[in-house]
Amino acid sequence: MFERLREDIAAIRARDPAARSSLEVLLCYPGLHAVLVHRLAHYLWQAGLVTPARAVSHIGRFLSGIEIHPGARIGKRVFIDHGMGVVIGETAEVGDDCTIYQGVTLGGTSLNGGKRHPTLEAGVVVGAGAQVLGPFTVGAGGRIGSNSVVVKAVPAGATAIGVPARVVRRDEGTEDPAGEPARSGFAAYAITRGADDPLVQALHRLIDHVAEQDRQIERMQRCLKQMGAELDEGCAPLDAGALNRMVD
Repeated sequence: MFERLREDIAAIRARDPAARSSLEVLLCYPGLHAVLVHRLAHYLWQAGLVTPARAVSHIGRFLSGIEIHPGARIGKRVFIDHGMGVVIGETAEVGDDCTIYQGVTLGGTSLNGGKRHPTLEAGVVVGAGAQVLGPFTVGAGGRIGSNSVVVKAVPAGATAIGVPARVVRRDEGTEDPAGEPARSGFAAYAITRGADDPLVQALHRLIDHVAEQDRQIERMQRCLKQMGAELDEGCAPLDAGALNRMVD
C-alpha cells in the first residue's frame, strides 16, 4: 500500500512543476485524495458491500470535488490535476500513468447494463473540460484536447480535439517491435504542437482550389474574347485571402 502511495506521489511530482515536496502533495492534492478514497470504495464494491462503497465514494466527492464511482477501475500512478468537477462513471477504466484535468467526464450514453463508459489505456492525457462519452477505447498515449467531446474510439498515440472530436495527429512509432506502446513525452492539458484541425486544413485546400479555378476561367475568358467571342460578365472572383483568414 505504501509503495503504491509513493509511486502516486512521485508521478504527481514528475507531472506538476508546482509540486515542491512529497508532503505538500500528500496534504494538498485533492486528486491524490480522491484516488486513495476510491481504492477503499472499490474494495468494498468488489466485496459486494454496495451501499457502504457508495457512501465512501460520496465522502470522497464531498472532500475533493471529484466523483469516482466505486465500480470504476483506476490504474497505477493516475494523476487527477486540480480535479474539481471530474466525474468517472461505473464501468470506466483508467489505465496506468493517465492524467485527467478538471471538469472531465468519463460518461455513459446508454441506460442499458454492461459496459457504458470509456476505457483509457496507459498514458492517456485528457484536457480540462473534455467529455469522453461511450463504451469505446482511447488508445495508449492518446491525448484529448480541452473542452472536446469524444464519442468514438481514438487510436493509440493520437490527438483528438473539437466538438465532436476529430483526430488531428497520430504520433509515429507508438509501438515498439514487441507490440507494446512506447512511452511518449507528457503533454500538459493534451496540447500538441503543430496539431492542425483537419477540417480547417480541408477548408483551406478547397478555398485554394476554387481560387485556382477562378484564375483558369479568367484566362480562358480572355482568350475567347481575343478570338471575338462575346461573353457575359461573370461573378466576382473569390477573395481567397479573406476566406482563409476567416477559417483560421
